[in-house]
Amino acid sequence: MKPTQTKSASAFSSADESSAISSDSHTDSVSDTPSLGALSSTHNTNSRSGLSRRRFILGLGAITGAQTLLAPILPSGMISSALAQTNNPTTIIGKSAGLVVLNDRPINAETPAHMLDDKITKAENMFVRNNGIPPTTIDVANWVLTIEGESALQTKQYTLAELKQKFTHHSYQLTLECGGNGRAEFSPGAKGNQWTTGAVACPKWTGVKLADVLKDVGIKDDAVYIGYYGKDTHISGDPTKEAISRGVPISKALEDENLIAWAMNDADIPIMNGHPLRLVIGGWPASTSGKWLERIVIRDRVHDGAKMAAPAYRVPCEPVAPGSEVAAQDMCIIHAMPVKSLITYPKSGESHKKEAKFVVRGHAWAGDKAVRGVQISVDFGQTWQSVSLEKPANRNAWQHWHSEIQFPTKGYFEVWAKATDSDGVSQPMILPGWNPKGYLNNACHRVAVQVV
Repeated sequence: MKPTQTKSASAFSSADESSAISSDSHTDSVSDTPSLGALSSTHNTNSRSGLSRRRFILGLGAITGAQTLLAPILPSGMISSALAQTNNPTTIIGKSAGLVVLNDRPINAETPAHMLDDKITKAENMFVRNNGIPPTTIDVANWVLTIEGESALQTKQYTLAELKQKFTHHSYQLTLECGGNGRAEFSPGAKGNQWTTGAVACPKWTGVKLADVLKDVGIKDDAVYIGYYGKDTHISGDPTKEAISRGVPISKALEDENLIAWAMNDADIPIMNGHPLRLVIGGWPASTSGKWLERIVIRDRVHDGAKMAAPAYRVPCEPVAPGSEVAAQDMCIIHAMPVKSLITYPKSGESHKKEAKFVVRGHAWAGDKAVRGVQISVDFGQTWQSVSLEKPANRNAWQHWHSEIQFPTKGYFEVWAKATDSDGVSQPMILPGWNPKGYLNNACHRVAVQVV
C-alpha cells in the first residue's frame, strides 16, 4: 500500500488549551479501555478535572520498593479510589508533576507546551504514551535483545553489555511525536487519548545504530520490513496478547539516525519511556519506536504485529468527509509525520505591557524533512512575519525559532505559528483532513495574549 500523504481541509482550531478560544466539546472516551479509577469519580470528557484528581504511583512496589496495603489486589498502575480523591498532584515515576494525565490504564500523559521550552527536552518532561502495562521487574544485567525473522540470515542475541561493547556508540537529538497528537481538536471527535499539543519531545538519545545491528545479523535480499516486540504486557493481562508490535520499512530502518538506545540525556531512559532499551525512529509516529525492547524481526512482508492493522496508525488513502466510515482496505499506514511547530514561550493567557517588546519562541519539525522557515501572525493569519530559525542539531531533530513582536494596540491578541518544510509545504491554519482515529493534526498552534 502506498505511503500516506497528508491533505488539508476542514474544521478550525489549534489554540493552546489555556487560550481564550476553546475547541468544541468532545464526548468520546479518552481511552479504548475503561479505567477503574474512572468508575470512582465523575468523568467529564471535555475537561481534565476528573483525571487530574486521580493519584497513582506506577510500579510503586516493584520499582521503588515501597509497600502499599492494597497492592496485592489492585491492578498494576492503580491505587485505591479513596486516595484518588485527594488534591495531591498526580505522580508518575520519573516524571514532572506538571504533566497532564489523559489515561491511567494504560498510563498516558502529555506535556504542556510551556514545559517544552528547552532546546533538549528534559527527561522528566517527555510525554508518556503507553499501549500496555510496563514491566514490573527489570534485570538490566540479563536483558537480552534477539534479532530474527524470515529475512534474517541468522538468529542472534545480544545482552545489553554486548551491544555496548560490540558496536560504536552514537548520540542524536531525535523528535518523537505521537501520531494522535492534536486529536482533541477533531470534530466529529475521534476515540482515543485526547492529546492537545504535548505528545512530542526531542531529547538526546544514546545507543547503537539499528542498521549496524541488523547488518551484523545479516539481511536477506527479500527483506521488506522490521517489527519490534517489547516486554510490556497487554492491558487485559493476557500473556498470549501483545500490547503493541509495530515497525517500519527496511529502507527506513537502515537510515543512519535510528537507534537502539539505552540513554536519554546521558542518563538511563526513564522507566515510562522504555528503560533499559528501546528503539528510536525519529520523524515517524512514536509508535514505531518500541519500548522495553526485547526482540526485532526482519520480515519478508509488511509486519503484521499488534496495532499494524487498520484502523490503528492509518489514515484514509484518499480524503474523506468528516464522520465518514472508512473500510480497512482504504486505510494507509502513516509514515513520516507532517510539518509542525509549537509555541513554547510564553504560556498562553499571559498579560503584556504594550510598550515592551514581546518575546516569543518555540520549535518546529517536519518528519523526515528539514524546516525551511517559520512565520508568526498576530492578526489571525492576515499577515505573517518570518522568525529567526536555527539549524537542527542533526537530521530528524526539531529546530528552534524565536522572534520579537511589537503589538500595535492594547487588547486581546493571539500569536499564531506556521512552519514550512524543505519541500515548501506549510502547516494549515485549520485542522487538516479528518480521519477516523484523529491522526496527523498539524494545524497552526496559537497562544492568547492580553496586551495592557
